[in-house]
Amino acid sequence: MCAEFVNVTAETLANEHLCCIIRTKKPHPGVEAKRAWLSERLKEGHVFRKLAAKATVFIEYAPLESAWVPVTGGNYLYVYCLWVESGLKGNGYGKALMEYCLADAKAQGKSGVCMLGSTKQKAWLSDQAFAKKFGFEVVDSTGYGYDLLALSFDGTAPQFTAAAKAGVIDEEELTIYYDLQCPYIHQAIEVVRRHCGANDISASFIPVDSLQKAKELPCVFNNWSVFYKGRFETVNLLLDVSNLKRLLKK
Repeated sequence: MCAEFVNVTAETLANEHLCCIIRTKKPHPGVEAKRAWLSERLKEGHVFRKLAAKATVFIEYAPLESAWVPVTGGNYLYVYCLWVESGLKGNGYGKALMEYCLADAKAQGKSGVCMLGSTKQKAWLSDQAFAKKFGFEVVDSTGYGYDLLALSFDGTAPQFTAAAKAGVIDEEELTIYYDLQCPYIHQAIEVVRRHCGANDISASFIPVDSLQKAKELPCVFNNWSVFYKGRFETVNLLLDVSNLKRLLKK
């Protein structure tokens, strides 16, 4: 396996695989939706850096001011995702990607780098133990199990918005906030729509389709956030029928 990395650009976006879903040669609706989302974000300083191979090895980050997350704090970079597939761990890819991001932040004169973490490591979040080896620390927390990690270069610290920390909404029905950044969103929505439609379950799907909406989210995660009976429940995209049934029994 090669150790060469490339940054996706506006010119290469149409032809680069985007790492998360690479098992099919046919166009995938989730991947194409992410491609369209990225085409706008790249103009804002968004970075998608990947191994120059057909593999799931990449980091995705953006200036905090334009990052689609309910986090404030000014002059930071926000890491959406750093992912090295299990079969390729141990090759130093994660270290190389993180070091690139940190060097980029310093070169831009940023105050630091931050990312989402949790009180207990979640399978769908970047490895926070790995991040802490670089000096990342918990700088803010919610009351429902999620942390904000940051590596500060100047002593400042970002924070979650008050709405994100609250994790509550007025609506009682099943409510899902989603954007198109993650290729798995498309199939996750279809699973929930089919189940709710077949069982006459009232549900709302709220697209997060602007930076303002993302910054005003009532929870910490922009891609996929599930609420029920007015309270935040999960950011887990693996909301299959069995998990959905358990949630709706609450």
